Amino acid sequence: MTVIGVHASHEQVHPSALLAAVQRAEESGFTAAMCSDHFSPWGSSQGQSGFAWSWLGAALQATRLPFGVVNAPGQRYHPAVIAQAVGTLEAMFPGRFWVALGTGEASNEHITGGGWPRKPVRNARLRECVDVMRALLAGEEVSHDGLVTVDRARLWTLPESPPPLIGTAVSVETAAWVAGWADGLATVAQPAEHLRRMVDAYRSAGGRGPLVVQVHLSYAGDEDTALRIAHDQWRTNVFAPPLCWDIDSVETFDEAAKHVPLEAMRDSVQVSADPDRHAAWLNDLVDIGFDEVYLHHVGQEQQEFIDVFGAKVLPQLAVTEKAPR
Repeated sequence: MTVIGVHASHEQVHPSALLAAVQRAEESGFTAAMCSDHFSPWGSSQGQSGFAWSWLGAALQATRLPFGVVNAPGQRYHPAVIAQAVGTLEAMFPGRFWVALGTGEASNEHITGGGWPRKPVRNARLRECVDVMRALLAGEEVSHDGLVTVDRARLWTLPESPPPLIGTAVSVETAAWVAGWADGLATVAQPAEHLRRMVDAYRSAGGRGPLVVQVHLSYAGDEDTALRIAHDQWRTNVFAPPLCWDIDSVETFDEAAKHVPLEAMRDSVQVSADPDRHAAWLNDLVDIGFDEVYLHHVGQEQQEFIDVFGAKVLPQLAVTEKAPR
């Protein structure tokens, strides 16, 4: 049995429309939701970038769904501020919130003017942030001097129990590394053999908690339209690390994506007009062992995707609600 959720992409859709989408998703049989946390979109055609933390409070109130968010503490956000945000949402909506922590992308983090650190430095900074956040969520007063600085911070509003701090990874090496501190593993859909090696590396290194995967897909009533939607909205997202981490502006992403051909989208987006094909792809992920699968239709219009998948795809999956914590 697998939790099948919907992903809310703040860099593509106005927050009011995203709120309506997750409400419709709940009505259509999706059992969870998650969202991005961007300061800017990946490309100018996406055209949005609402503040995730404002939206999460509204979304948790407007639905009964559990929610997660992907966040990068340490540069754009101070870890004490994120610990306060996480703790408050969990206190208000106990058992319904989690956060997946990563090292971020320059396109969002450069706004502080502090420069973009090398990947090993970003990893070390994230590890410090995790320790700071765990101590704060445990009710401790925290002072810390390192890659992040904390001076006598304490959270006065605490949840009954801290929400999960999940680790994000796209490589086998990072999956093994986050096993040392994370309450679960979150990744994006990749070739099946690579995902199996990631899962094995995480579990072999002692990784605990749920396995979470986000799937980029494009659905429309005909194949050509589905492919054009993917190309229009997601061609700036086909670049592998470190390029996608290190580009720091929408304009540069647009320029880099000018020569991405239509068919190249199939390498990073599951494109099909056939609901049965989408169901088969998703069942492959379930077979790998993922506990939670979040579907991101890369188009800006979400209603058709939600309605069709609720009627024709979810019934082909062993969908369950998320177990209470």
